[in-house]
Amino acid sequence: MVRVKRGFVARRRRKKVRTRAKGFRITVRTQFRRAKEAVYKALKHATRHRKAKKRQMRRLWITRINAAARAAGMKYNQLIAGLKQAKVNLDRKILADLAVSDPAAFEKIVKMVIKP
Repeated sequence: MVRVKRGFVARRRRKKVRTRAKGFRITVRTQFRRAKEAVYKALKHATRHRKAKKRQMRRLWITRINAAARAAGMKYNQLIAGLKQAKVNLDRKILADLAVSDPAAFEKIVKMVIKP
């Protein structure tokens, strides 16, 4: 059997993991085994939290729309149902932005829902 040292290939593989582990604490950034475990765990959390972030943003938009709708004398679910009946195609992100940045425009949208 021929001896294989794997110097370059192994070093390149370990270097990839260690560069991702930069900023981790104590030996987790230097020891390959611990760095590998920490990087895998960090990637797993990153994937999970990207999905959770979308849910959290939607909750925030709904809260903002609800607060602005109640200030205008209407509930959130009545507003959304009225927008669907009036065939107004504004998503929650845009409605929340209008509620925060331009309350006058949001009032007009609420009046459109009340009118028909």
